[in-house]
Amino acid sequence: MKKHENACTFSSPKRSVVTIGTFDGVHIGHKKILEQLISVATDNNLDSIILTFFPHPRMVLQKDANIKLINTMEERSQILKGIGLDHLVIHPFSVEFSQLSAKEYVQQMLAKYLKAKKVIIGYDHRFGKGRKADLYDLKVYGDNFDFEVEEITKQEIEDVAVSSTKIRKALLEGEIEKANSYLGYEFMLTGKIVKGKQIGRTLGYPTANLHINETYKLIPKNGVYIVKSCIDNKTYYGMMNIGFNPTVGGKKQTIETYFFDVDLNLYDKNIQIRLLKRIREEQKFDSLNELKEAMSQDEDFAREYLAEFI
Repeated sequence: MKKHENACTFSSPKRSVVTIGTFDGVHIGHKKILEQLISVATDNNLDSIILTFFPHPRMVLQKDANIKLINTMEERSQILKGIGLDHLVIHPFSVEFSQLSAKEYVQQMLAKYLKAKKVIIGYDHRFGKGRKADLYDLKVYGDNFDFEVEEITKQEIEDVAVSSTKIRKALLEGEIEKANSYLGYEFMLTGKIVKGKQIGRTLGYPTANLHINETYKLIPKNGVYIVKSCIDNKTYYGMMNIGFNPTVGGKKQTIETYFFDVDLNLYDKNIQIRLLKRIREEQKFDSLNELKEAMSQDEDFAREYLAEFI
């Protein structure tokens, strides 16, 4: 898969079949659409293309929108690489771009830049200035600019019974196993390991403190989770605490992971951690000894779970 940071610079000798959307989570419902996209492209000797926009339009047009997404753009690209897509086009979204009329948008983006021969799109897709144009308009433009429009019906979408909204809700409620079943893979957090207060080390539980640069990334409900991470081509398991460390008077949310049976020097390293199961709520204990005892119980639970899981 080739990644393109702007539709204007896209170039291919072949015409294409295009689908358009955010595809946040790239969940099992999305994959059904993408399988259809790739199948049509293969059968007709066309390039398969996802056209998406970044920043998310709501980030630009609703400045106060506290939008949280399941994936960062880099995570989304990583997942899409594995499905057989030819091109991912990430076009910059701006206020100026949002002012394009529906005709200008179709003429420039779909016809001129991406050379669309076919567009596969959801029944409720809207586009152009003020999102005033709909599927019917797109079909009319398709006749004018030499591309077909294939509709993904309401029934097809509802049959999957999965949506990014449902996944976000599950994550915010700490239902990580439900979210993972919808996603078709383990939810991930990606960032850089930075120095924390190192209190865990004094308790015998040295932790890696994950800093996520993308403020729009959804963080699951506070609590203790069983996790895994692939670091330098080796898989490590452990437990993660998401929260404010109330026992030691923490004021800022942190994401700290204790990896089992290894003490890795991860400072300044970019890593990705995948969440497998939630153990419990974050709690405030009366002493560090009580906290240490709870962490010991968490570790026992996690090891028992992993003994069956691995």
